[in-house]
Order: sequence, then structure tokens, then C-alpha cells
Amino acid sequence: MNIFKQVFALISSKLDELKQKDVISTSATNFIVEQPSNRAHGDIYTNVAMVLAKHEKKNPIEIAKVLAKEFELFNEVAKVEIAGSGFINMHLNTEVWHGILEQINKLKTEFGTLNIGNNQALNVEFVSANPTGPMHIGHARGAIFGDVLANLMKKVGYNVTREYYINDAGVQIDTLVKSVYLRYKEALGEQISIEKGLYPGEYLKPIGEELAKKYGKELLNNQNNQVIRDFTLDFILNIIKEDLDLLGVSHDVFTSEYELQKSGKIEESIKMLSDKGLVYEGYLEKPKGKENENWIARKELLFRATQFGDDVDRALKKEDGSWTYFASDIAYHFDKISRGFNNMIVELGSDHGGYIKRLKAVVYALSDNQAKIEVRLHNIVNFLEDGKPVKMSKRSGTFLTARDVVEEVSKDITRFIMLTRKNDMVLDFDFAKVKEQSKDNPIFYVQYAHARAHSLMRNAPKDLPSVNPALLKTEGELFLIKTLAKWPDVVEISARLCEPHRITFYLLEVAEAFHALWGYGKNDLNMRFILEDNLDLTAARMFLVQALAHVIASALSVFNIKPLEEMK
Repeated sequence: MNIFKQVFALISSKLDELKQKDVISTSATNFIVEQPSNRAHGDIYTNVAMVLAKHEKKNPIEIAKVLAKEFELFNEVAKVEIAGSGFINMHLNTEVWHGILEQINKLKTEFGTLNIGNNQALNVEFVSANPTGPMHIGHARGAIFGDVLANLMKKVGYNVTREYYINDAGVQIDTLVKSVYLRYKEALGEQISIEKGLYPGEYLKPIGEELAKKYGKELLNNQNNQVIRDFTLDFILNIIKEDLDLLGVSHDVFTSEYELQKSGKIEESIKMLSDKGLVYEGYLEKPKGKENENWIARKELLFRATQFGDDVDRALKKEDGSWTYFASDIAYHFDKISRGFNNMIVELGSDHGGYIKRLKAVVYALSDNQAKIEVRLHNIVNFLEDGKPVKMSKRSGTFLTARDVVEEVSKDITRFIMLTRKNDMVLDFDFAKVKEQSKDNPIFYVQYAHARAHSLMRNAPKDLPSVNPALLKTEGELFLIKTLAKWPDVVEISARLCEPHRITFYLLEVAEAFHALWGYGKNDLNMRFILEDNLDLTAARMFLVQALAHVIASALSVFNIKPLEEMK
């Protein structure tokens, strides 16, 4: 039960009733029902009087006074107050919160599971790193964000497909194959010199050695050999999959750009756009902010992206007549739509911000506005050791890999810390801090709350009486229940905004409320969770502890993190 939605429904019903009685002339639907930031202002506030005042052309305070009298009649409401310029604050009866507590323990970790997706197919494409080497840690942030977002969308009722787009076509792959060819020659005993522009990474040596072992000298004098290309891409993609597995990330579908191009999908999708009058030959203006003396206006094949909100029309062919990367993107999203995905989310690095408008434009054009795409960007990660930047990888000597980080601090810690800031903001990841067992370490703080809850349940008397939630009436107890009750609302908002970091903040809020309540028992013996001389209250408090454990476990399951029952 989402208490905020329940109150919203009550208010909406009351507005319809007042409209029928001609007390008001309209019933607004665009008002908000939320939790006040200040606990003293009640459990729920709404701006409905202020919204209505615009339609009624009356003072919002006057309308608030009328509505407040009506809201006091709700069974769920204990007290109504008017604040500011017309906000209505409501204090709910404690029975409401006790009822939600019972519901949490009935549904267990399913509390917070919603069905706003209505089982619609949703494609979440994420990572999509070029298969030119191991995953660096920037890719890992995108991988974790995409994976958790996919879990979140599944929790709210979408039929989610996780997809990895393999960028295995283009110049960077040709460069990779040439680089591996040199390592292959090196494995055969030849002296090599790595030219500028080729990949110098040590990680290519094992590929060259495996090629030499399998094919001997058979592939010499043919650095563009298809065998080398396929072997190399399979080898590196397997490394990437292993790295993803270390991060706890999985995909349902791997789509090859190279195979997509060979299938004729580019030509097919461009023809579709052309038949709609959305492709033409024309000239683009000189790019703004770029001083290039060699730039010459030339006639190009263009997509009318500006017709759909983009800043400029987009080129479909390069000067040499080959398709642009954007043309491949068109084919790829045409392929997604052809597979039945009218809902898509794409996760990209922050340097791809310019792709948002063009991708939205082409999806709109290809589907006649039937398909929707959301693009989410992830920013860089700054790795620190005691506040000092970590730049070098222990293994590769050139960059920090996802494997390096997981081996240093574990999968679960890596996943949680990557979600402690909004995805499009720069994230600082301090190795020293995430190893601390203190409040300053967010994952420890949350896991400790879950482990503490299980410790209490293990140590509680075995034969407790039937639970009476009404015994839970202290301010700290009710505040914790109210915090737990927010979980469905947090899930829905996080999903609608594609912002799973909100769950991290919520978990810290839950942990803080629980640790504070536990702390009261240090100074007041009656506030302890286990009272040998009051088993009725102990049973009620264990009921609250049990609900807390369910909510934390439910939230951590979205992150694919195992909730700990004991801290080592």
C-alpha cells in the first residue's frame, strides 16, 4: 500500500463530491501529496488548495479552510492544519501506520513491488563498451547503473530485456586487428614495433600467443585476416563477460553492429525514413565552436532530425560513401522496434550527451511516435586512496579496470558505492573509506542495520505472545514505521525518473532511523527491543524489526546485493 497514493485518492474523491455539491466548480488532478521535510508539519502535506485557488479565483487560505474541515472526516486522519499560503498538513492515525507494518510483514520482500509497467516489453541497453580491451572502471559504473535500473524496472512490472550492443565495426576494430596481428608475430618470435595509433596494451599479448598456438604461421602476411578478427573479438568479449560477471551484471541479448550492417538493416531503415520524406541531399552549416580551415561544405545525405527537435539534421554517409555511425544507430533502433520494443532505455557515457536528441528524433520517426526512448548518462569515477587519486592499474599499468576494483573491495561494495550519487554526477570512490566499519561507510551502515535486526531476532525469546502492533507508539518507533512505509513510493519515483540512486539515499534513511531507535536503549532500559519482563512489547518490537529487515532486503535485492545477517 502506498499511503501517499491512498490519500491522493481520498482527496480526489472528496473533490468530486464537493464539485457535485457546487462547493467548488472544478476538481483538480495535478496536486501533490507528499511527506513534509519537517516532521513537526505532520505526516502528509498537499498543495491542493493552492491548485484549486487558481481555478476558483479565490484565496487559497479560504479554500484550505473548507477542505481542512472535509479532510478531518477521513478515518485515516487524526488532525489537519493549514500552513503558509494554503498548504494543508495532515497527521494520520497511528492505526494507519500499524496497518502498513502488518502489510510489510505479510508481503515480506514483495512489499514495494508494483505493476506500473503492466508487463510491457522494455529494452534496457547498457555498457556497450567497444570490445577493444578489458572493461575500465568508467564502463563499470555504467554497467552497474544499467543493471540496477533493469532490476528496478522489473520490480515495477516491466518485462525487461537487458541488451549489450557490441560496437564491433569501424576504424577502432581495424586498429585492434592490426594491433593483435603484431602480437601474433611477436608470439612467433619476430621483433615488432608498435606504431603510433595502434593499441599497445599488454592484454593483447595472450591473444597473439593463442593465435600462434592454434594457427602457427598460417596467418602471417595477412593482418586483415577475418580469422584474426573473429578470434580477437571473441577473446575480448569473453574477458568483458567475465568482468561483468564479477560485477554481478548479466545481459539477455548481445547484438553485433557488424552483423547488423551485414544484414542490410541500415539500407532497410534508411529507405523507410526516405519513404516518409525524412531523408534528403543537402548541405550542413559549419560546426559551431570548431575552427577547422580544412572544413568544406559538401552535399550530403541527411536525416531531417530538426523536424523532431534535434539541433541540426544528421549526416548518414561519410565522405568516402560509407555509412556514418549514426546510420548504424538508426538501423539498431529500427531493429529494436522490429523486435517489439516500444519502450527503450539507453545508458551512455557522459561524453555522449549529444546523442540524446538525435536518438529521440530517429526513434520518433521510425515508429511514428509509437515508441519511446529514454537516454541516461553516467559520469566519471574518481578513485582515491586516503583522499589521493589512484590512476594506475596494478595489472595493466595503464588504467584502472573493473576487475581491479572488485578484487580490492568486493562486488557488493562496488555496486553500492557506484549508486551513492546521481548517475550523471562525478563520483568519488575512496578505497580507504569503503573499507571502514563506520557510519561514514554507507554500505557498512546499511548492512549493519540488517545484521543488527537479525541479531535481535536471534536473541529474542522463542515463545513470544501474539503481536499487538498498537503497543508501538513512541515517537522513534512510529518514525521508523513511517520511514518503512515510504518504500513503495521510493520505488515508483526511482523507476519513473530512472534514478536508482534514490534507493541508496532511502536505505541510509532507514538505517539511520533504526540505529537511532536502537541507541535510545542505551540510556533508557524501557526503550530496548528485548524486554524480558515485558514480552508483549518485545513481540511488537520484534515485529517492527522483522519489517525493517524485509524492507532493507527488498531494496538491496534491486541492487543485486546480498543482505548480511551477520557482520564479520
